[in-house]
Amino acid sequence: MRTVVKVGGSLSADPARLRALLVALAEGAFGPCLVVPGGGEHADAVRAAQRRDGFDDAEAHRRALDAMSRMADYLHAIEPRLPVIALAFEDQRLQEPGGATEDTRVEPRGPLSHGERGPALRSETAATGVKPSIRTVTREGAGSLRSHIWDPAALRAGHPDIAETWDVTSDSLALWAATQLGAARCILVKSADAPAGADARALARIGLVDAAFPAFAARYGGAVAILGPAGERAVHLRAAA
Repeated sequence: MRTVVKVGGSLSADPARLRALLVALAEGAFGPCLVVPGGGEHADAVRAAQRRDGFDDAEAHRRALDAMSRMADYLHAIEPRLPVIALAFEDQRLQEPGGATEDTRVEPRGPLSHGERGPALRSETAATGVKPSIRTVTREGAGSLRSHIWDPAALRAGHPDIAETWDVTSDSLALWAATQLGAARCILVKSADAPAGADARALARIGLVDAAFPAFAARYGGAVAILGPAGERAVHLRAAA
């Protein structure tokens, strides 16, 4: 897998740009990619529910992962040529259990939760009686496959690399996945532009990325860029303090 592309949830407010991006990804404009969905309005709803109900950050983190799963369905509904995949764990690394490839193993998605998977997916299930599937791929084989959308549901079980707080959002998870998969590039598609020459810590200070992003960036060996409305800008990396 040569590139990880995080699609910010805020792009749902710009349907034309979002659709054009997904078409470009499906048609190979970025090469083979793993698409990481943001949480969008579903993650905003988790924040509001936490303020109202008072559950802890670990529970909020798990619900935010669910929000990303719902956004994965939403992106797939817009561009069906981008299948949703689950990357499972073996020895705390992104792996598919049993060494199966995309062509030999397809796992059914679990039940739709609270009717919140999105109208297009509910309609598909009602019409066909078949729930959408999540494909799984190996780390070794990822570089040769077409682009996919990542459903990060497996992370609900926890991972030692990933703090279960709001410091870690889909921004840092994209970098973490890029590191795990050995991706050469990680691109974050945002609804706002990055300041010219900004490094990872500067982007975290202004809130364009999450607080954990600089530490994940320091551990990642590839190139990082922000793709905003005005175009792509490289993120300067330096070791986190």
